Parts: sequence; C-alpha cells; structure tokens
Amino acid sequence: MATEKENGRKKENSVMDKVLHGFPGSFFDPEDQGAECSADYSEPHGVDIRIVGLNKSFGENHVLKDINLEIKAGETFSIIGPSGTGKSVLLKHIVKLEAPDSGRIYIDEHDIFAEMKRGTSRDYRYSMVFQTSALFNSLSVGENVGLWLREKRVCPEVRIRRIIRDKLRLVGLQGKEDLMTSELSGGMKKRVAIARSLAMNPDLILYDEPTAELDPVTSDELARVIMDLKKEVSLTSIIVSHDLNFAFHLSDRLAMIHDGRIIETGTPEQIRASDNPHIKKFLYTTTKGISGV
Repeated sequence: MATEKENGRKKENSVMDKVLHGFPGSFFDPEDQGAECSADYSEPHGVDIRIVGLNKSFGENHVLKDINLEIKAGETFSIIGPSGTGKSVLLKHIVKLEAPDSGRIYIDEHDIFAEMKRGTSRDYRYSMVFQTSALFNSLSVGENVGLWLREKRVCPEVRIRRIIRDKLRLVGLQGKEDLMTSELSGGMKKRVAIARSLAMNPDLILYDEPTAELDPVTSDELARVIMDLKKEVSLTSIIVSHDLNFAFHLSDRLAMIHDGRIIETGTPEQIRASDNPHIKKFLYTTTKGISGV
C-alpha cells in the first residue's frame, strides 16, 4: 500500500511530466541533467576543402595526377568516374589514410599534412562511411552507433544513449538499438553506418560507394536518407559513386575523374550538358548501355 510520502512524490512527478511535455526532450529531460558532453563535441559547421596539385603513385602506377579541386562548406559534392580512376584513393587522402607524393590538401585553410605545433589540434571532425559499412557483428545496432562516444568518453552514458536514439531517428531506424547486425538488411546496415558517423557530430562526412551491393529500391531509400540529413544537419558531404542517378540526385556539384585527372567540375546540369567526349561516353555507357551496341 502506497504511503503518503510516495503519493506526494507521484503527484509531484505527474506535475513535472506535464511541464516537460511542452518542451523537446533534448531541451529539458531529467535523464540529461548533469550529462553535458565535452566542449569538443559541438554542433557541426561544415568545412571548406581545397586540393592543390595532388599526386600519388603506387609503384609505376600514377593514380592521381595534379588534382586541383575546391569544395565549399555545406556542399554535397560527388566524385564520379570509371572504376580504377582514383576516386577512392582521393577520398583516402582527404581523411589522411593515404599521404600524397606531392601537393596539398587544405581544410578550412589548414594544411592537413603539415606538422602540427605542440598543444594544437584541428578544429573540425570528419567521419567516413565505408563501402562495406564496416559494422562490428558482435555489437548491437546501438553499440555500433555509440562506439566512438564510449571509447573517447565524450559524454556521460545517459547522454550517449540519447545521442544514439537521435542519430538512429535521423536515418529512419528509431527503436532499432537492440537489433544485432546479422538481423539487418544491406540498406539498414548502410543507414546504421551513417548513424555511427553522425554520432561524432562531424563537420565533414565522406561516403565511399554508398550504393554498392544495393538494389535500386534500397539505393533510392538511402538517397532519401542523405537528402533528409541535408535539411537537418549542417555539414560538408563528399560522395564517391559510380551510380550516376544517385550522384546527380544528391549533389550540389560533381567532379569527374578520368585517367587520374579531374577533367570537369560543375552542377549536375552542367555535367549532363558537357561536350567532353570522356564524360559523354561515361554518361552514355552508364545510363544507356554499352557504347556501340
């Protein structure tokens, strides 16, 4: 039987519930009280990227040849071109998984390959969505999304759980925290990988062939997820893709690589209208069928 003290507490909680009901959960939630994240975990702001004279060879294979490219803060920018032309290699340079033989990459005018002075750090965060999704099979969906936050101890646990829920909501997977990766379809795995990247609050997110191994319907669903993110999250996005419909639909601008060089940059409309023979052939063979047949 409830005591008078317990009844009073229930009444107090009921009043508080009514007060909280008028506010967004992230604004005033008892779970979040005293659960602030570190100062470094700020909202994303998008970054400018400038690539100057970038060259990279693997043995005798000159993969990237004098790459010059500018990407504006907040843009969704796609890099297209045939297989083996250096698209993914360029992406790996931007996240410093590869180092150039020559040339520079500037992010917000900071030379990312320059030696940093002691006591300084870059003031932007980046994340990458890999072609294979790269989820940990031994972890649940929620554990995959919150992995970086927990490893870096960026936020208290109660806040991490709220961030996991919020990022899964952004990719249309709310309530799926407890599923194991073996229970997910290919498209769901890609969305979990995106949610995991978003959990870092990145200023720059990179997608390496996001529609690889996905059927057309699932690719369209993924495109809608990325389009919705543009409306809710302020960041710079770079997409490497051979899927032209996907790239044209999502991108503010695109660049095409041929034989290791950027041969043209422009809006989807400008790329479609290009007179460059390499672009015309690539567009034809990708969207119409095999050239000459």
